[in-house]
Parts: sequence; structure tokens; C-alpha cells
Amino acid sequence: MGYLNLMILLQEQAQGGGLSGIIMIVAMIAIFYFFMIRPQSKKQKEIKKARDAMQKGDKVVTAGGIHGKIREIHEDTIIVEISPEVSVKVDKASVYPVAIPQQGK
Repeated sequence: MGYLNLMILLQEQAQGGGLSGIIMIVAMIAIFYFFMIRPQSKKQKEIKKARDAMQKGDKVVTAGGIHGKIREIHEDTIIVEISPEVSVKVDKASVYPVAIPQQGK
């Protein structure tokens, strides 16, 4: 009779261990979401909002590090003036607005 009770106890622990393992996996996925995925998607939304707000004359920097001013804005591209009489056509997704530092701080 003692052997049968021991087998039942071991089976119950094995089933409970599986449940706690699933709970740990779900907890790790939740932590990963809140610390990695969610902040990244918020940042992407902010960048998209800033790109949509760009206007002619704004200072920008391309993904390649070229600084300039916006001359024209098209649906998918932007004409950036990098020097007087020198302009380049770049993809809108590779242009970032330049943050203007505030004076007095």
C-alpha cells in the first residue's frame, strides 16, 4: 500500500510541476513584452509621428548621417538640400528630424 501512495504522490507532483512550468513561461513572455516589445513599438510610433509632422525647411539627418534641410516632400521620398545648390532624393523612412537644443538649460 505504501508503494501505491508513493506513485500517486509522484504523479501529482509531476502534474503540478508542468503547470508551474507553463506559468513561468507565460511570466517570461509577459516580462519580455513589457520590457522589450512595447517600448520599441512606442518609439516607432513617435518616430512616425515626427516624420509626418516634418515640413519644408526643417533640419533633418538621414540614416547614413547626412545633415540637411528639407526642400520638397513627396509621398515616399524627400528632397534634402545638403549644401547650396546640392540636393539628394532620399526615402522618407530613412530621414529623422533633428532635435533643436533649447537655449538656457
